[in-house]
Amino acid sequence: MRHITDEGLDLIKRFEGFSPTIYLCPAGYPTVGFGHVVLPGEQPRFDDGLTREEAAELLRLDVRIAESAVLRLIKNPLADGQFDALVSFTFNLGAGALQRSSLRKKVNRGEHGDIPVELMKWVWSAGRKLPGLMRRRQAEGALFSAVMLAGRSRIGADEG
Repeated sequence: MRHITDEGLDLIKRFEGFSPTIYLCPAGYPTVGFGHVVLPGEQPRFDDGLTREEAAELLRLDVRIAESAVLRLIKNPLADGQFDALVSFTFNLGAGALQRSSLRKKVNRGEHGDIPVELMKWVWSAGRKLPGLMRRRQAEGALFSAVMLAGRSRIGADEG
């Protein structure tokens, strides 16, 4: 299975931020580490907190769900930055958001120039436009578009 690059993981870490202890995210979910949503019954595991290294390993495990969703829902080959941007988006908002989005349709139609604008439609949480989500979507859009701007074409379908 194809995996997010270190650059993509760094983007997620930057926007999720790190917390060694459980806190409530803007959407109201108990969260720890780099955006790990604490599942029912899982809290005792984090009562003593966790290190950055433990959080990074947890992120690598959590991000697999987003990677699988992108691989399942996107039918066109993607360059690393494009894949990373979509995995970051999906990690943040869930596979359902990607599945029902016009973003997915445009990626699958190869309308890559429209992707930064599509990403900016997803900057709301709990009825408010969040500056942090605006910065994240801008960063994802820039990462997605970098391959087009640089003329690079390292496109992978399944990198084992």
